[in-house]
Amino acid sequence: MKRTISLWAGVLTLALLPALAQTPAPTAQTAPTGPTGKIHGLVTNPTGAPQNGGTVSLVGVGQASGPGLRAATTDKGTVTVDANGQYTAEVAPGIYRLVYRTPGMATDKEADHVEKVTVLQGQDVVQDIDMSRKEYVDALPAEQKKQLEDLKKHNTDALKANEVIKNLNADLRVVTQDVKDADSAQATAQQTLGASAAKADVDAKAADIKKTKYTEIETLMLKDTAAKPDASILWAQLGQAQVGLKQYDDATTSFKKVLDLEANSKKPTPAVQGLANSGLGEIYARTGKIQEANDAYDAAGKANPSQAGFYLKNEAVIFFQANQADAQVAAADKAIAADPNQPILYYLKGNGLVQKTTMDDKTHKLIPPPGCLEAYEKYLQLAPDGPYAAEVKGILAGFTQTVPQTYKATKKK
Repeated sequence: MKRTISLWAGVLTLALLPALAQTPAPTAQTAPTGPTGKIHGLVTNPTGAPQNGGTVSLVGVGQASGPGLRAATTDKGTVTVDANGQYTAEVAPGIYRLVYRTPGMATDKEADHVEKVTVLQGQDVVQDIDMSRKEYVDALPAEQKKQLEDLKKHNTDALKANEVIKNLNADLRVVTQDVKDADSAQATAQQTLGASAAKADVDAKAADIKKTKYTEIETLMLKDTAAKPDASILWAQLGQAQVGLKQYDDATTSFKKVLDLEANSKKPTPAVQGLANSGLGEIYARTGKIQEANDAYDAAGKANPSQAGFYLKNEAVIFFQANQADAQVAAADKAIAADPNQPILYYLKGNGLVQKTTMDDKTHKLIPPPGCLEAYEKYLQLAPDGPYAAEVKGILAGFTQTVPQTYKATKKK
């Protein structure tokens, strides 16, 4: 809006009403002596918006200031119009002519004026200067009327666009909270049902929370992508919700839309590109497309290098959830190379490797695959009291024991 006002102020200087050549240059108002009154108001430009800047001069009526001057030319001071179009002045009681000038305007010109404004002692008078009034606009040259109409249309379109953006941002704030709620659904379900609740009941409650949250996100983003189809972040959030709802084909379409928009954007957003590529990676991982998943996660890291470790950790987690042990180990190794201080990565590596455990035929002891014990031990080193510590300690202890080869049933008495 400020930009539009500034442009119109420039247009105004071409069609100003001439003032008396003898009008003195505007100066800052000095504090009057004796009784005073106040005056304030809003300066509105021809577009109907508050005028940004300029000055209001107060000229005393009936108070001649020198030989040969008309009685209406005594300048009692000048005050500045602020960024919101407001001005305030304090003057001696009397009748004044208010003169508004745009920033930098010559003192022998004026943008607008108001005649015969009475200021009374001890009172605060409100007097606006409205350059959007019909008689003012009607007096403008045809070319400037055309410019004004164009500006009004531009402002109307801009306001509509701003309203759309405002609504989209409000929806995105809801989406951000919904994603957090979905991520913490398991903990919320446990807290809601209590510590004694069966795991199956907690899992069912968590699944219901996630479905509710992802459904809300999908509903909002379907509406918003229709309102602003060129906003890649909206498609990315839509794809994220569709993944959560296991609508993988729809999610793939949404994420590819993101990447198309970003490829053609003058200012691509690395975080959005990373989200779309990692989203595709999750879809491919969950549907058994290992190489495609690896390529997508790698693309996410290249698009948004600062989050490469995060994407690789997610890749290992998703492969773990999808029971893709070999891919899980490979992803964990890549993630460890990017950030070697995350305990979960060593657990995921050990978990993937332990599935290839064999047994010595002679000693009947379990033989861990290479790297398995080291991964688990590193996990305990980094997180001795971590959520998987008890499980890992039990697995490590199991490798030192002999596996029983026979089983004898207890005799019935």
